[in-house]
Amino acid sequence: MTYKGLQSDEIMQLDSSPLHAADITPDLKKQFAFLSGGRGDNGSPIIVFPEFPAFGEITDREFHNVLTYLTSVPSLSSTGVGFILVIDRRQDKWAAVKGTLLRIAGSFPGNLQLVLVLRPTTLLQRALSDILFKFNRDEFKMKVPVIMLSSITELHSYIDRSQLTQELGGTQEYCHEKWISHRTAIEGFALMVKKTAQTLQSFGTELAETELPNEIQATTVLLSTHTNKKDKMKEDLLVALGQGSRLLESINEPVVRDPDHNMNQDELENLATVQRLLSQLDETERAFDEFWVRHQTKLEQCLQLRHFEHQLQRDFSEHDPPFVNLETDCGVSAAGEGSEVLDRTLALSREGDELIQNSHYAEDSIQPKCSELRTISENVSSSLRAKKDHLLKAMELHQHLERASKWVDEGIYLLASQPVDKCQSHEGAELALQELERYLDNAGQSQLTDLSAIWTEYEAVLNQQIFQKQTSMQEMFDKRRVSLKKLAAKQTRPVQPVAPRPEAFIKSPLSSPGQSLLSHTWTIYFTLCRGKGQLQNGDSRHASLSEEEENLAVLRRHVMNELLETERAYVEELLCVLQGYASEMDNPAMSHLIPAPLQNKKEVLFGNMPEIYHFHKRTFLTELEQYTDCPELVGRCFLERMTDLQIYEKYCHNKPRSESLWRQCSDCTFFQECQKKLEHKLGLDSYLLKPVQRITKYQLLLKEMLKYSKGCEGANDLQEALTSILGILKAVNDSMHLIAITGYEGNLSELGKLLMQGSFSVWTEHKKGHAKVKDLARFKPMQRHLFLHEKALLFCKRREENGEGYEKAPSYSFKQSLNMSAVGITENAKGDNKKFEIWCNSREEVYIVQAPTTEVKTTWVNEIRKVLTTQLEACRETAEASYIPFLFPCSPFKTGQKSFKKGEEKKAEPCSPDVNSSSSPKPTGKGECNPSVNFSANKSAFSISSACTVQITLLASPLLMINPRLPSLLIFSLGTCLTCTLPSFPPCVCPVFLFFLWVR
Repeated sequence: MTYKGLQSDEIMQLDSSPLHAADITPDLKKQFAFLSGGRGDNGSPIIVFPEFPAFGEITDREFHNVLTYLTSVPSLSSTGVGFILVIDRRQDKWAAVKGTLLRIAGSFPGNLQLVLVLRPTTLLQRALSDILFKFNRDEFKMKVPVIMLSSITELHSYIDRSQLTQELGGTQEYCHEKWISHRTAIEGFALMVKKTAQTLQSFGTELAETELPNEIQATTVLLSTHTNKKDKMKEDLLVALGQGSRLLESINEPVVRDPDHNMNQDELENLATVQRLLSQLDETERAFDEFWVRHQTKLEQCLQLRHFEHQLQRDFSEHDPPFVNLETDCGVSAAGEGSEVLDRTLALSREGDELIQNSHYAEDSIQPKCSELRTISENVSSSLRAKKDHLLKAMELHQHLERASKWVDEGIYLLASQPVDKCQSHEGAELALQELERYLDNAGQSQLTDLSAIWTEYEAVLNQQIFQKQTSMQEMFDKRRVSLKKLAAKQTRPVQPVAPRPEAFIKSPLSSPGQSLLSHTWTIYFTLCRGKGQLQNGDSRHASLSEEEENLAVLRRHVMNELLETERAYVEELLCVLQGYASEMDNPAMSHLIPAPLQNKKEVLFGNMPEIYHFHKRTFLTELEQYTDCPELVGRCFLERMTDLQIYEKYCHNKPRSESLWRQCSDCTFFQECQKKLEHKLGLDSYLLKPVQRITKYQLLLKEMLKYSKGCEGANDLQEALTSILGILKAVNDSMHLIAITGYEGNLSELGKLLMQGSFSVWTEHKKGHAKVKDLARFKPMQRHLFLHEKALLFCKRREENGEGYEKAPSYSFKQSLNMSAVGITENAKGDNKKFEIWCNSREEVYIVQAPTTEVKTTWVNEIRKVLTTQLEACRETAEASYIPFLFPCSPFKTGQKSFKKGEEKKAEPCSPDVNSSSSPKPTGKGECNPSVNFSANKSAFSISSACTVQITLLASPLLMINPRLPSLLIFSLGTCLTCTLPSFPPCVCPVFLFFLWVR
């Protein structure tokens, strides 16, 4: 990149002159000599020495500096002709004339053409000057004519009146102060132009010599750094251009004021000089812009190349591509990975082709990589076609398994729905036996009869456990049939089943292990409650303060002072905005300055700022001041006013509308006038942001206060206040996302409090009937934004908006929702520790959710678990109110008090040792748990995950009316449940075992 230099001789002279007007301004202001701007007949510049009684007091340095500067101002062509000096000594004596001529003869720095002297006008001095001038002519040693003039009339015969000032009988207008001002401004502008050009030249050289980085981060930083420097250069250029434009207007002012005004030669030269400087700046700016476009394009292409190379290396260099095992792996996960690889490969290939089409500087490096990507995509496509054939066979197998699974499930429901009390009689046993016989006779094609043929055809995707569930079901039917035949064969007297009283069940020393475990649990619970109360009522304060405590007290006072001072300043700023802007919008005198889009929009622009101001002015500030002497207790003030502080949510909700309106009208005269009256350095938008900044500042101050108040009386209040403030901030942030949801037909407020929100990758699995069939149509994950409420989980699609500020905020299209009373959660999904599962309807619908990080996943899993645990606790409370004992979860493989304590500590945590642990929600309903539900009323309850044994008691509660030992036996027997061994189906709690154990 090259820049054009300052080639004009006049401009160069401005910079190379040893003296500048700013350096000798005091000497120039004495006006013992000046350039009037006039010219002689041959273009010689005229220097005038006006009447100056103190001329003899001028030092040689001042005389030399002024004349040297005056002779350097005209153009080189004018100074080459020579100067005409006009010396006005009409009111002086011959001695003054002689002294002036001697000084000029001895130290005039330029070429002289003519010296005109207006000699003294008094009779004596005129005669004396004639005589003495003739005798002293040789003493002056002048190489040019020196003419003594007796009057102004004689002067006009040498110089035209239009080239003389009014003091010399001419018509030329001259202002010495303006002349000094113009010269100072022109020379300063010329210096600025030179420095700007040199700075741009250096910056252009720096950019041209910069080596392109090899990393994305370094390239991004370099592009940002160069862009910031470029913006600074452009700002300097704009400042210089603005200064030049104002100077040009100042020089042209007489012509603008009076079109008939004729500029003198010096003014014309000044005008031409400024115009040339401005032209030079324009050329420099154009050259710099052209170079910057090329440099920026190269940096952006470099960044694109680094992204391309990074993605290529990440996906295809660190390990073998996952499509290698597509043809042999079972299931759709491998096919999904292959589809993802294909999509990424094609996307990268298209990206590389686009870079080449856009004339990328590294085309030779990109072309081989694109060829390699096309080869990979062809290999993946071939593997996926082979995988498709493999999956079709798997689908046929699933259809067979689905029919068998349906037969098993219906058998489970049949066994569970047979009333046990009716089977005590001969007639009831006969009816139940006949019902079983009919079901077995109608099995038909539902069973896997020809197992050898199925094994041969689908050997690649089968294992021995596939048939175990059907075999187990068959064995249970056989055992039930034998038991019913025995009952039907003998006559027994009717027995009325009576449920034991809950009180006796708990207090009985002969109760089962499950009963004693429950009793011991409640004993521990009440002991802990009493201990907690004793700790809260204990005396935790000491009578005297140590030195460390005194230091902490000083720090607390410091934080309190900052809180009060910033609070008072905040109140004053709000008042200033409301009076200086909001009130002025209602001022009739200012109404003509308000643009149309701003009319009647005061509430939109300022939101509920008046409400915020009145709260802080009248209430909050006054109450804060009451805690000046006890700052550690200030948390109470925040807790008491926490509801009032929620007014900030309304302000933040309105902020996008306010900001949009501000951007439309920010340049209007109304705001400028208001800002001018208030003498604010910042615009209104900065003050509209103050409430958002203030509510954020509170949590920082509370953190500091809590840091210095450990062990103090108000520490708990401070912690609670901090938590509440953070809750308000989170609620504001979440609600800003919530209001962007579109397409939801219901009322979002009915879903309860918004607990969490975030973006995830989501896969779906569905059951067709009672057999799991994964969605083969979607291998890539769906990008969904999840909103977790107390009663529902919403799935939305994030859509980015164009615009600036809040207008650029995303919107969310509603896709579907899940009722939290009907969902369960599996904490760890196979293959990725960032995935977890959300399922419902006995895993008929499974949503595999991948979080961006393991921390985000853990937070979401814990929050969902809290929701489900809350629902289970509600069911437990309902069961307790109905006098039904509640069994806490325990390991199905351990018994005894130690195992029980572990279950008590984990509460709703998974009890299974399997890594794919899960939590289950409360039974389907509107948050209520029916403790007397029977097995036929809620079939979905029979597919509950074994990892959430909390709900086992919900299933077992009705059976306590029959046999109090059944729940304990059920929990103990889970490890041997044959129906839970099939890996293709989720582990289940088989209610058949309740009856099986009862019969046995």
